[in-house]
Amino acid sequence: MAPDGASAPVQTQAPPEQEVNPLREGVRQQRTPLPCAVVIFGASGDLTQRKLVPALYALASDGLLPSSTSVVGAGRTEMSDDAFRAAMREGVEKYGRVELRDDVWSGFAQGLRYAVVDFQAEGGFEALKQVLAECDRDRGTGGNRLFYLSIPPSGIGRVATRLGEEGLNRAADSPGAYVHLVVEKPFGRDLATARTLTEELHRSFNEDQIYRIDHYLGKETVQNLMVFRFANGIFEPIWNRQYIDHVQITVAESLGVEGRGNYYEESGALRDIVQNHIMQLVALVGMEAPADFAAETVRDEKVKLLRAIRPIAPEDALARTVRGEYGPGWIDGERVPGYREEEGVPEQSLRETFVALKLDVDNWRWATTPFYLRTGKRLPRRATEIAVQFRRVPHSPFDSPRSSVVGGTIEPNWLILRIQPDEGITLRFAAKVPGQTMRIRSVSMDFLYGSSFLGASPDAYERLLLDCMLGDATLFAREDEVEEAWRVCTAILDAWRTHPPDPAQFPNYEAGTWGPREAHDFIAGDGRAWRRL
Repeated sequence: MAPDGASAPVQTQAPPEQEVNPLREGVRQQRTPLPCAVVIFGASGDLTQRKLVPALYALASDGLLPSSTSVVGAGRTEMSDDAFRAAMREGVEKYGRVELRDDVWSGFAQGLRYAVVDFQAEGGFEALKQVLAECDRDRGTGGNRLFYLSIPPSGIGRVATRLGEEGLNRAADSPGAYVHLVVEKPFGRDLATARTLTEELHRSFNEDQIYRIDHYLGKETVQNLMVFRFANGIFEPIWNRQYIDHVQITVAESLGVEGRGNYYEESGALRDIVQNHIMQLVALVGMEAPADFAAETVRDEKVKLLRAIRPIAPEDALARTVRGEYGPGWIDGERVPGYREEEGVPEQSLRETFVALKLDVDNWRWATTPFYLRTGKRLPRRATEIAVQFRRVPHSPFDSPRSSVVGGTIEPNWLILRIQPDEGITLRFAAKVPGQTMRIRSVSMDFLYGSSFLGASPDAYERLLLDCMLGDATLFAREDEVEEAWRVCTAILDAWRTHPPDPAQFPNYEAGTWGPREAHDFIAGDGRAWRRL
């Protein structure tokens, strides 16, 4: 018999008369966590119904969770267990990746509970403690806890402190027992507040108990970036300044602030997207090969890369960064309002909804190869991609006056990794056009996830929640990783305060366009151009 928490031995060869189902065999080889109680603070919020519970249900449906796993909603809103179950069922039906089946749901719903919690009041955690004790007694969760803080950033430190005061931060005295704390972004507003938040969390939780979650790292295509780089012998030798001219990372959104004007006024595009999502992609593109795939080894290499990024000095801010704010325009044939017309946004707001910047990495691999980053709201389409442009050939025989080549300049090679949508990888290279003359044109070699693996990828939260239960921190940000990303972004924020935008210049791009003219000019000044998505 397998020890507690371990999977039973996998049968590697089916009897001759049986046909192996590769999907079922794959599931059997997955790691299965110990039973636990997943406690979601802020359970009446949108994230719980749209993402967290549908992800947990998908894991249960795929056989990756013990049947005794419990999900406890915790919040100030009064709600019965049955009302919570009904709301979560609606979320799974509406937003879930897998179809809701009554037989699976009936078992999953038995573990759904709700507890009213008052973070401020004396005894405000008693109802939660009682529900957790019932889960341990009736469902065998064994004191294992996963606390998910789906609450406003201002309350994270306070809730973590209260969990410590109530003794809920300590794991049971049994093999493999754990208590993990999951913290949603943003992790502070700048370097100083990020450090303050870490200090607050460490008063009650050790660093190895804290899982700072960024859903981008749970995406299959982001994880595949490491496999692409370090499991293939043909790319890593040319993944450096000698062969790569520059890297472009784009996170484009066609939506506006979607009723979150108050939040966006406090954050802006730099804090909301660049500090976490984009800096994580920069680290994965630029990091050195880890010695193994252990969590700390991988995170060590990411931190080294982030430390090598040269901060943008105040005197360079206008030359190396561009801010933008969208005005009214057209998206998919529909008229959309400008940022200042959104609910909760002041009439004269100067908050950036678009950022473009140029980063230099001061190490041997990337010196002289810049990283160009851009993100914005109300752009023509939703797309996230990493585009690597390789250097041109040192000498082209096709450009010689004596060559009989028809056509213009040969385009450089591109490698494009599409994170979303249409997940996949494209390699652009030159080829001869069929015919009697030498005509050269760029063509694409494509890999598409959907057609190659014949199935939808798991949602990012599925992978990340499962990793939290398994204690695998590879895809989560460590405290020094967060601080290094904030070091870069805080330098930009400080520089922007030195050079505030001219109120007469905002808004400076129309909704439905690819950002302000200045964003195109500043990369053109280096003799380059943004890739057309």
